[in-house]
Amino acid sequence: MEKRKLHYMLVGEEWIDKVPASINCRLLEHQRTGVQFLYNLFKNNHGGILGDDMGLGKTIQTIAFLAAVFGKDGDFGDSTSLTGNQVGKKGPVLIVCPSSVIQNWENEFSKWSTFSVSIYHGPNRDLILEKVEAHGVEILITSFDTYRIHGTILSEVKWEIIIVDEAHRLKNEKSKLYIACLEIRTRKRYGLTGTIMQNKIMELFNLFDWVVPGCLGTREHFREFYDEPLKHGQRATAPERFVRVADKRKQHLVAVLRKYLLRRTKEETIGHLMMGKEDNVVFCAMSELQKRVYTRMLQLPDVQCLINKDLPCSCGSPLTQVECCKRIVPDGIIWRYLHRDNPDGCDSCPFCMVLPCLVKLQQISNHLELIKPNPRDDPYKQRKDAEFASAVFGTDIDLVGGYTQNDSFMGLSDVKHCGKMRALEKLMLSWISKGDKILLFSYSVRMLDILEKFLIRKGYCFSRLDGSTPTGLRQSLVDDFNSSPSKQVFLISTRAGGLGLNLVSANRVVIFDPNWNPAQDLQAQDRSFRYGQKQHVVVFRLLAAGSLEELVYSRQVYKQQLSNIAVSGRMEKRYFEGVQDCKEFQGELFGICNLFRDLSDKLFTSEIIELHEKQGQDDGYCPGRKQDLGKLGMYFVPSTEANETSVTAETSKAKDVESSLTAKPVLSDLGIVYAHRNEDIVNTGPGIQGKQQVGVTQNDGLKKNSCILTTGRRKSDLVGGKENAASSKLRKKSQYSILAQFMNMGDVEFSKWLLSATPAEREKVLRDYKERKD
Repeated sequence: MEKRKLHYMLVGEEWIDKVPASINCRLLEHQRTGVQFLYNLFKNNHGGILGDDMGLGKTIQTIAFLAAVFGKDGDFGDSTSLTGNQVGKKGPVLIVCPSSVIQNWENEFSKWSTFSVSIYHGPNRDLILEKVEAHGVEILITSFDTYRIHGTILSEVKWEIIIVDEAHRLKNEKSKLYIACLEIRTRKRYGLTGTIMQNKIMELFNLFDWVVPGCLGTREHFREFYDEPLKHGQRATAPERFVRVADKRKQHLVAVLRKYLLRRTKEETIGHLMMGKEDNVVFCAMSELQKRVYTRMLQLPDVQCLINKDLPCSCGSPLTQVECCKRIVPDGIIWRYLHRDNPDGCDSCPFCMVLPCLVKLQQISNHLELIKPNPRDDPYKQRKDAEFASAVFGTDIDLVGGYTQNDSFMGLSDVKHCGKMRALEKLMLSWISKGDKILLFSYSVRMLDILEKFLIRKGYCFSRLDGSTPTGLRQSLVDDFNSSPSKQVFLISTRAGGLGLNLVSANRVVIFDPNWNPAQDLQAQDRSFRYGQKQHVVVFRLLAAGSLEELVYSRQVYKQQLSNIAVSGRMEKRYFEGVQDCKEFQGELFGICNLFRDLSDKLFTSEIIELHEKQGQDDGYCPGRKQDLGKLGMYFVPSTEANETSVTAETSKAKDVESSLTAKPVLSDLGIVYAHRNEDIVNTGPGIQGKQQVGVTQNDGLKKNSCILTTGRRKSDLVGGKENAASSKLRKKSQYSILAQFMNMGDVEFSKWLLSATPAEREKVLRDYKERKD
């Protein structure tokens, strides 16, 4: 038998088998780098995280990596190498993933290589496990739910490698899934995720402590050395010493993570192959009726009990209201429903009402029909919801057709009492007339029902996918939408459709309601903005101005900034006074009182950004200023970008400005009171650069797609940089150097200090320097 032909690549000082040429020839440059990264970890008996942006081919990189591990040739001989149904030298590989992408994994293995693949999911689990134990399976794929239940059985197998897709699911060390994954007896643990950190910095510890146990020290050490300093250093009025400590800890953390993490963005890998994306956050005025209902909700006894929880009790006791007479709320509609079997309350009273009250506020922000009784609920809950609806509608009850759910087609699709739908109606009319295709996301199935009635009334041709859509039907819906010019809108549940869908035929994405977890909204956007997209993608996040949704979005910004700081080492603007999980510094973001603040007479987000600018803390990378609505029209009614395939940034900008001059209707007429681009608020500073430890040569490090954790500013951040005259740059550099010497700092250290200093601190330095100079 002719000796098989090997392909090689250089990793460090040794030559290793490369992936088969049949796979390698189809990989993009950044994907080859990803394979190198994973293989180098494998050779050193380490785990790691492949944290590329969604849509960069993490699945393909993983399959190529496994092909190298198993020594695949990529030809028919691979399928006959399992002599006597035996796997060979390598043990089996376990892949744990969401159930919605199991079929995709199996299809990709079939498309890219020749492995013996089995699915441990469904009624034939025992037979499949016997096959694994008989060494007849190379790759075993199972779902999170199945593994959570049967993880103890699977942990008895001697796995060569375990790979967890959507590895951010391991963020909670107390979850059954996390505990089950700890039982796997292999050091070669790999995670795939485009959203490494979603809510808290401590999630990084849980994830990396599973991948490489002990790499970040103990839990308490991580909390004290990284978590607390980074959060407090990001506070808007943090003292200079806090900011300096945070910067040093950030650099140290990124240096540690770099050993086990490879993260690339679309901008630095395939940006030249795509037309870019704009992520617009649009604040829509609630209807007058919505505002009145929202105010009545805040005045309910249930909510008032939570708002006034820390006030002195009216009985004269030195205790607070929640500690004394207001622990239970017998006259509260929501409280009575929660405690119908326990009139004395529960151990959590009154805080057990927080989540139900928040849900009601979010429903009012989206559509008033959502707070009416749902006919599918049990009779008792329907009666409770009817009582609640009657209370918050008050004298306006007749305007919404009573407190029972409107079953009429025309009633449900009416937009007059919903600020966001009123704006959406006119925006979609403009987009559809230009041939745009739209993805419309909502996390509420009842909201999807209302939006469906709206689309039918307008005569739009649409598809729909939610949790009730059979798994086998989903791909055909996607294929039909992508291939059919007549399909104009895809109505999608954020939870059910946020993963595994490729909808590159759409160039408009609407997030109708924001999620507390920013990753959910980002994953929804990336159904369209991914490899294969040939159009410019514009995203519209619709928020109800003056409602809880503004706070939800502000927390999204806070979480995204912490993620950028901790994972990529970016410098972010310090907008907020609040510090996560710190009662002393709840600021404007955290705590129950902030959740139930009356924001009806203010633009919460806009005021925070404007306050940041007035204090002189703008870091100079990307202006986060409130945009004039007339000029902002370019983002909502673009001219011919859908038909363009290649334009320069300058040409595109010029065309957009031209179209904005004739944009009809004007955004203020749509009920849009404020808007900005999300990328102008977060991702505003450069990240810490450095080569990954994957053994690439020095020359490789000079290539565009070399293995770098982050590449500093995005391309969009550089637009306009040429406008600065060379003389101005030299003058500013000289000023920096003089002031840096005065502060006994290097230029880089002084620049970092300047970006984070308060106006008072800056003025003091200038005043001291002038006095010394005089």
